[in-house]
Amino acid sequence: MDPLSDVLSLLKPHAYVSSGFEAGGDWAVQFGDQGTLIKCYAVVSGGGWLAVEGVDAPVRLEAGECFVLPRGRPFRMGSALDLPATPSGQIFPPAQRGGVVRLNGGGGFALVGSRFGVRGHHADMLLGLLPPVVHITGQAGQAALRWSVEEMMKELRERQAGNALVLQHLAHLMLVQALRVHLEAGAGVGWLFALADKQLGAAIRAIHADPAQGWTLQDLAERAGMSRSTFALRFRESVGEPPMQYVARWRMLLACDRLENSGDPVGVVALAVGYESESAFSTAFKRMMGCSPRHYGRTAPAAARAAE
Repeated sequence: MDPLSDVLSLLKPHAYVSSGFEAGGDWAVQFGDQGTLIKCYAVVSGGGWLAVEGVDAPVRLEAGECFVLPRGRPFRMGSALDLPATPSGQIFPPAQRGGVVRLNGGGGFALVGSRFGVRGHHADMLLGLLPPVVHITGQAGQAALRWSVEEMMKELRERQAGNALVLQHLAHLMLVQALRVHLEAGAGVGWLFALADKQLGAAIRAIHADPAQGWTLQDLAERAGMSRSTFALRFRESVGEPPMQYVARWRMLLACDRLENSGDPVGVVALAVGYESESAFSTAFKRMMGCSPRHYGRTAPAAARAAE
């Protein structure tokens, strides 16, 4: 798989709420901490504002545009951001599938989309690779998402047989398409933009294609076609951590997934992620994850089931 598919596969996103929202007149809604929820929405009509905690500039949303909030940060939406905001809990019923929620009778601003839960035990580490806001404005990106949005609106209105499964697949498609368009934009800072960069992306793809390889800084710099010092500096500035730390963290995330889901012995997992001995793997795993691989393998599956 490619690196974006790798990350989304470890997150194991599942669309547990797909719905629409309409608002009329002057309005503002405040959403609290979303935890490990990913929100993916498309604006169907009207316009409004989106402000995400920790992001300096608010985002203007117009009809045809899409946005993804991958990190679960608190956010506010409204016709104007200086209006008194209604807490989202007073408007949106908990975990309701389908349908459309209306504020002030609707008729002005309208959007449709999904909220994703993620099942990965270390979802916070994976979500940290994604940007806090993905805003799709270009015509090419809008065209790529339009079919999914129109089909989702149809499903929300008609609620035919198999509705829940169709909504889940459409929501997944919206999420992947939005992140793909954002990646192809190719400008900015962050893991997705590093992946889109021809040189840095070559190194990231190499890591994901063969995580058990005994990568060195020199190996990765050669894949990127850069000197070691230049590669190390650019990688850290863009991704937010040194290249070899990224290699180690990605290996541990793969190891966590295998310990949770495969039933493989620790020694087998160690070899699969590039460690020559179980003891070396156990030491590195405990340093990064805070517990031994065996302890993790016993406790993580139960914790993941409880979180679903």
